[in-house]
Formats: sequence, C-alpha cells, structure tokens
Amino acid sequence: MKPIETTFKRIETKYVISKEILDKLVQDLKKYLVEDDYPISTISNIYFDTEDFDILQDEHLGDKRKEKVRMRTYLSQPKIDSQVFLEIKTKDQEGIGRKYRLLSTPISILNFMTKGHLDSSITDTVVIETVKKLQRDYKFAVKPRMYIYYDRYSLKEKKSIKGYNYNKIRITIDQNLVYRDESVSLFAGNHGAPLLDNNSVIMEIKAPGNKPQWLQDILEKYGLMEHKFSKYSCAYHKSQGLSYALVSV
Repeated sequence: MKPIETTFKRIETKYVISKEILDKLVQDLKKYLVEDDYPISTISNIYFDTEDFDILQDEHLGDKRKEKVRMRTYLSQPKIDSQVFLEIKTKDQEGIGRKYRLLSTPISILNFMTKGHLDSSITDTVVIETVKKLQRDYKFAVKPRMYIYYDRYSLKEKKSIKGYNYNKIRITIDQNLVYRDESVSLFAGNHGAPLLDNNSVIMEIKAPGNKPQWLQDILEKYGLMEHKFSKYSCAYHKSQGLSYALVSV
C-alpha cells in the first residue's frame, strides 16, 4: 500500500472555468497528464471556526494568520469510527502553501478540536501545536462551522514526456460544490446550497515551483486567468448573504 503523505509544500493556483470548455481542456491536459491513482473521489470537509467566523475574519482583516483547519473524508458515507483526516492549511506571503495532516477518527478529532482531548491517534506535533494556539487565541470557542462537499477528478503529470522535465504537477477539477452552515456534520448527508453556478467548476494546479511551458501554453490557449478563490471564504460570504467577487491574479 502506498504510504499516506502527511506534509505537503507547493504552490497552488485556482481557476474558475466553464463546463463548456472542460472536455476539450482535459483532452489537451492529457497529452502531459494521466489520471491519478484514485482519479474520481467525493470530498466532504468540516471547517472549524468560532460561531462568528473569527478565524476567517482575522485573515480577511489582514492578520498574519493564514490558517484553515478542517476535517476531511473521501468516504461517501463516513461513520463515527471511520478513518478521516485532520488538516492544517497555511499559506505564506509568497503564496507557497503547506498542508499538515494526520489520520484519525471523527470522534477523536471532534474531542480534540472542541475539548482539547488528545488520544493516541493524534500525534503530529505541528497539528497539535497549531490547534492548541487556535484554542488559546479564540478562548476554546472553536467548533465545526461549515460543511463543504464536492466531486473531484484528479490528474498527475506523466513521468516521461520527451523534451520536458518532470515537474510533479497535479491538477484537480472540482464540481457539484455545495455548502451548509447548519447540521455541520459528516453524518448528515452531502446536501447543501450550491457554491457556484451550474456552469462553473474549479480547476486547481498544484506544483512545487513555476508552471512548465506546456501548461502555460494550454492556459493561454483557453484564455484562463488565475483567480483568488477560497471554497471556505466563498461559502462564508454566501451563508451570510454577502457577495463574493472573483479576483483575477
């Protein structure tokens, strides 16, 4: 079995694209990419925050904090003792993202996030210290605050392409995105309000450095512009009746 990665460092860029070009775009990408080991998945996330979304608000107000804490599962019907991830996502001023995660169960993660209780499944020191700091900063008011679900299609770079270096590029395409800020649980189904309009999907490029020329050429061919987009931030704005503007980078 392939070992589970627990630490990631990469540059992530996002694009909101129309379904009308999706098939042709994927065909062009497949000249350089192949389907991932598990190309099709369903992803359910629980984002942790305070009742008033203080962690997210602090980020928007220019605070140096660029952290998101979430519980994630790729299972369509997770149970209380299923194996799920607790993830910490950070981004520095240069746009380099890091993700730290550990594998545990929903009940253990909830006990840790809301009560500070640790068990033998929660051992990653970076995750533990980050969560403890959040708990102190927000007076132990952190709780499950937003549920976000989507279907994902994943591609990875071919290891041998004549004339090109291997860059470890991964591309994911997310669609059918929904969110809810009530019944925020992995066990309440995958229903929710739509995060995007019916004709849009999110494409995300994950790379350790600059995009290779072949990828730049494909992006230019379809006129694709990088966007500043956060699923969680978008869900927050929509849940509060606020507009969420897409900003090109």
